[in-house]
Amino acid sequence: MSEPRHRLLRPSAAAYLVVLIVVALGASAYSLRIHGIFGCQALEYQLDRYLAYCNTNKYGDYDHGAFWLGLEPKAIAAAANAEVLFIGNSRMQFGLSAAATTDGFEALRIRHYLLGFSHFGNYLFETPLLSKLHPKAAAYVINLDSFFEQVETPPARTVIHDGTAKARYERKRDWQYLHRTLCTYIPAACGNAVAFFREPRTGAWAAAGGRFRSKPVSYNLEPDPKVVEAYVQRGREFLSRLPVRRECTILTMVPTVNTDIGTAKAIASALGRPLVAPELPGLDTFDESHLDRRSAQLWSQAFVEQAGPRIRQCVDEAPVARAASPKH
Repeated sequence: MSEPRHRLLRPSAAAYLVVLIVVALGASAYSLRIHGIFGCQALEYQLDRYLAYCNTNKYGDYDHGAFWLGLEPKAIAAAANAEVLFIGNSRMQFGLSAAATTDGFEALRIRHYLLGFSHFGNYLFETPLLSKLHPKAAAYVINLDSFFEQVETPPARTVIHDGTAKARYERKRDWQYLHRTLCTYIPAACGNAVAFFREPRTGAWAAAGGRFRSKPVSYNLEPDPKVVEAYVQRGREFLSRLPVRRECTILTMVPTVNTDIGTAKAIASALGRPLVAPELPGLDTFDESHLDRRSAQLWSQAFVEQAGPRIRQCVDEAPVARAASPKH
């Protein structure tokens, strides 16, 4: 007598279910490898760094949420307690993420922090972020490059206005534990998309992955009157909120391709703030935008040599300056 029909189907059904599970797991792994965090390597996690950005469409930015949503307490505390705070975009981050910056400020006995952000980070994010951080800085360095643009960047808009962002950014943070382990021990399991990591103590970035074409730094000496007018108007309002003396707000312009140095000089002059922006020959970008490591080292050294004494004086006189400064 033959087996009931439903019994004969059971092994096939079980096998089919196994195949579905395997396919689902494979698809999930493939998605993570191509579209998620495993599309990036884990080469720069050392020194207690966290993954600030992975250039895949399902991971992307973590850095904005790390600060705005309070997900990286060590980085937040270091930024809040820095004696000189650097603010600006990714060009500032890569341009000053060099040993010359760290060594220079250590020699001057000054705690510094690089609080720049990707996606052409600007004052529309930095202004409310500073209000949340309540920094103790005695001096500020502002990279003028795109800083006073009146466009809220996509990551800033997400973390500030999207009520569901915190849960997503917490998941991004949690995925880093597995990513660090897997991609460190099995690098072939992970991709080579562009990624950068933030060092919590100083805010410095370290890049990994990607293929780029370099291009030499160049300078545009002609000021743009429209940019100057707009930046001066917005800059006056922003600078008025910083509780430091005028001479302790230093403007800069980290070089890039076609650096708008003429515009930066005009803005600094109109705002009555010092501009420290060394114009060194022979610098290069690694991606037609950001300084490569050699150039960042040279430029950072020149910057610290020029701005360091002024910043040291601001730090030394900070209690007097703060007591005398108006409340905003």
